[in-house]
Amino acid sequence: MTRLNRLLWATLLSLSPLVAQAERIKDLVSITGVRENQLVGYGLVVGLPGTGDQTSQAPFTIQSIRNMLARFGIKVPDNVNPQLKNVAAVTVHAMLPAFAKPGQSIDVTVSSIGNAGSLRGGSLLMAPLTGADGQVYAMAQGSLLVGGLAASGQDGSRITVNVPSAGRIPNGATVERQAPGQIASNGVIQLNLKNSDFTTAHRLVEAINGQFGEGVARAVDATSIAVTGPLDSDKQITFLSLLENLQVKPAEASAKVVVNSRTGTIVIGGTVRTLPAAVTHGSLTVTISEKPEVSQPEPFSKGETTVVPRSEIAVEQATPRMFKLDTGNTLDDVVRAINAVGASPSDLVAILEALSQAGALRAELIVI
Repeated sequence: MTRLNRLLWATLLSLSPLVAQAERIKDLVSITGVRENQLVGYGLVVGLPGTGDQTSQAPFTIQSIRNMLARFGIKVPDNVNPQLKNVAAVTVHAMLPAFAKPGQSIDVTVSSIGNAGSLRGGSLLMAPLTGADGQVYAMAQGSLLVGGLAASGQDGSRITVNVPSAGRIPNGATVERQAPGQIASNGVIQLNLKNSDFTTAHRLVEAINGQFGEGVARAVDATSIAVTGPLDSDKQITFLSLLENLQVKPAEASAKVVVNSRTGTIVIGGTVRTLPAAVTHGSLTVTISEKPEVSQPEPFSKGETTVVPRSEIAVEQATPRMFKLDTGNTLDDVVRAINAVGASPSDLVAILEALSQAGALRAELIVI
């Protein structure tokens, strides 16, 4: 039995239910040199049912049409300004997968950059997609799939469902050039943790060295692990296949409380703990009601009927309730205590901020 076969059997045995709580290395890391590349381009969508750009307000659309027709040998007189409603100027963007080869197809997203009302029913004409280096890596063309809908009436009424000014073309671009990429440098493969953590990096090194031998992997920092693999490209693929399926139990994430003050969304991590604290919180409700009254003049008094505003303002403060947090309270304990006093999301934000300021919240409070 060859060494590669022995490694394969050992790896398969390591994927047993004994590490059911662990995760595959491929779910925890990315490999330097194996990445997607952003592509972007500019083009024209034609064939729209009168929902294209208003060319008087989007002169770049007319300029693009003139340039396109000139490439076909058609010259539009300078004193002629076509008023078209079935053409829209758009941006086209896509993600070029790692190792994508010429001739393969990728999905593209098309978005209006003018004042087109809808791209439904349109077709994108051939548009080159370039990378950050200015090189053309793909060519996009095809009919759009638009999930949105827009309709308007002669009286000015209008209804819009979702976003009709953007759409997708499945397999709408053909790869023309392969993006440069390199898996290993002198046989050294660098793994980068998606979430930096010293403990997880250490466990990865232990798992890899335990499987392939001492000294194969070493931690560079909390994010990167350098792995020495075979120099032969074919053996590198086999080595990575075995490596990425190893099971590693990642470290627990640091305690965090994330608060979205705009939407009132609050996410509390499972490792959040509290110190002893007593919390009281009372809500204040202000109600303003408008009851306008009509003032009617006496008959034949030549007065005018007027509307007199009448406003009523009421302030109501709920009786504050108090709850106590003990040492080491878990997420479940915190949620139960706060729910017991009937705190709203906005009240909960204020309570968490106060606990953090008092030093009783053993977690990082992040407000977004």
